[in-house]
Amino acid sequence: MKRIVFLVVFLLVLVVGLSFALLNAEMVRLSYYFGTITAPLSIVVAVSIAVGALLGVLASMGMALGLKREIIRLRHNMKIAEKELENLRSLPLKDKH
Repeated sequence: MKRIVFLVVFLLVLVVGLSFALLNAEMVRLSYYFGTITAPLSIVVAVSIAVGALLGVLASMGMALGLKREIIRLRHNMKIAEKELENLRSLPLKDKH
């Protein structure tokens, strides 16, 4: 069922994307720091979205790696605490009378 929903959504996005490309086929001039190029508007928009998505993924990877490092550190501390608890539980109890 999940694959069918994914396929339907993928086909819907593909049809919308193709219709967007056909409706926006006129050429535009894109000026950037190193020169200018002429390309179809749909390609310029698609490349801009792809570059933005890539930059977003790269920006979030730094935070994700930091969180992974913190998880590793906390698991290490938890193992140390569990060993200490196990050692404390194995000590004999002493009554003071």
